[in-house]
Amino acid sequence: MQTLTIEDELTIFTAAEQKSGLLNFLGSGDDLEINLSQVSEMDTAGLQLLILAKREAARTGKALRFVMHSKVVLEILELANLTTAFGDQVVISHNED
Repeated sequence: MQTLTIEDELTIFTAAEQKSGLLNFLGSGDDLEINLSQVSEMDTAGLQLLILAKREAARTGKALRFVMHSKVVLEILELANLTTAFGDQVVISHNED
């Protein structure tokens, strides 16, 4: 299993850079995991990136899980009513401030 830890914001200001990294990561294997415990800020652009990654993984037959959701990620998922739509077990990171 390949794991990517996002250690930055998932916002409109980082979307282009993060998109490139996420799409490259999707090419690194068939069983993938994205650790979201270090995401410090997220907006709807960041949410769109997560949706894009999930959709592209499904389109190419790869297993992709989001794990260790930070508090800000959970807040956006809950606001958009998408917490269960991703189909991933939601586990709160213990690295909260």
